[in-house]
Amino acid sequence: MKILTTTQIRQVENLCFERYYNEAELMLKAGNACADAIIARYGDDLKNADISVLCGGGKNAGDGFVIARRLFCYGANAQIVLCAGEPTIPEPLMYYTQAVSSRVPVVNFADEHTVCDYIVDCMFGIGFRGEPRAPFDEIFKTVGESDAEIIAIDTPSGTDSATGEACKNCVNADFTIAISTLKMAHVLPPANAHCGDIETVYIGIPEDCYEDEYITTITEDEVRACFTNRDKNANKGSFGHQLNICGSYTMFGAAVIAANAAVRSGAGLVKAMMPQSAYPLASAHLTQPIFKPCAENQSGTFSADTVKAFAEEKDWASSIVLGCGIGNNDDTRVLCNYVLKNAKCPVILDADGINCLSQCINMIKDIKVPAVLTPHPGEMARLVSSTPAEIQQDRINVAKNFAKENNVVLVLKGSNTVVTDGKSVFVNMTGNPSMAMGGTGDMLAGMIGAFVAQGMDTLNAAKAAVYLHGLCGDLAAEKYGTRGTSVDDMTELLGVLMF
Repeated sequence: MKILTTTQIRQVENLCFERYYNEAELMLKAGNACADAIIARYGDDLKNADISVLCGGGKNAGDGFVIARRLFCYGANAQIVLCAGEPTIPEPLMYYTQAVSSRVPVVNFADEHTVCDYIVDCMFGIGFRGEPRAPFDEIFKTVGESDAEIIAIDTPSGTDSATGEACKNCVNADFTIAISTLKMAHVLPPANAHCGDIETVYIGIPEDCYEDEYITTITEDEVRACFTNRDKNANKGSFGHQLNICGSYTMFGAAVIAANAAVRSGAGLVKAMMPQSAYPLASAHLTQPIFKPCAENQSGTFSADTVKAFAEEKDWASSIVLGCGIGNNDDTRVLCNYVLKNAKCPVILDADGINCLSQCINMIKDIKVPAVLTPHPGEMARLVSSTPAEIQQDRINVAKNFAKENNVVLVLKGSNTVVTDGKSVFVNMTGNPSMAMGGTGDMLAGMIGAFVAQGMDTLNAAKAAVYLHGLCGDLAAEKYGTRGTSVDDMTELLGVLMF
């Protein structure tokens, strides 16, 4: 599914006006599609319910007038609440007049506040920027204090559809209906946290009106296409050799999680390299991988001598996962540098592997094989000498630029994880806050490594892993709740989710 900026969606709509529909026709289609989505979601609960449709002074209000008339005819006690007076723009005015002719009640927000069961937010849509002026500052505050179910049309008022910024007291929707396509406010923080459940409705804009190169979501169909049927005569060597260089005495769990995720993701053979002291701890939790205990330093992390052990394995590996729980010190930086220079297969660099790289960013220029980096915002900030807050404000551009400059696939983790090779950009829509815990990143790294070992290219492996990783989180949260889900719960689900 496409994700457009405000400028891009306006370009699309203008082409549609030139080629197919006038503005009034498209407004009617949008309003009806949104009303259909509301009725489909809430059904008979709407009948006799008190619904306030808040309409501003722009074209988003035209959708609201159509919606109010439809819900009124459906049996709801729907009323139009004018937040900026009666409409003056011709198209919204036409649908306002029709609603009034159908006896839809009309009130001014200044005269009557919204004590109701449902609020439909048609104040701004994609037209909001900056901070609200009066009276909208008070209106936003009042909506925020309401106990009503809040439905936002296109984007919640107070969010910037182009940047994902959100003003103070912006509308916090329970349900957002995106018109035609997703916008940046639906996927970028902090605005995405104010959207609630999101549904995209089709309003009839033909495909030839979309002429630009767009950011897209990762879809199930795309992920399915990454997987091929397994040969009946396959053996364990048919599905790749994954080498995990992970763990330390105090973080052996990272090695366990990455290895278990790789096994559950279908890698033929998984070999777990870890410091000697981590081996008895990790082996109590792992039965299927091959173990290769390695030399360690006094802190229980890999010593620089581990490069010799890696040299013995580099021709065996089909993929390498490097960094989960290894620590960041002089020895591990030597190891990371050696692996990146001498690997003969794709490398997935995660966690402390990325932290080691950030200490000497020039190491990235030595990578001669395809590479995937999987930073969270803090690790990304260290890579580009920034702050996590700045990364979050410009997630897509930061990820795309870094991937392009360094010829890697970049997986910028977080809500709506971004995956890019520097040319195409994909945003993931699976996942939930239950995954905000230690270990989920190790699981993701193990999954990417397993898919690469089985023959996927690094971009498709990253996309498939991110999507399925989030889906595991969604299913686990349904069973255990957003506070009670563990990484083990997620990993257990991996096998049944493989296509």
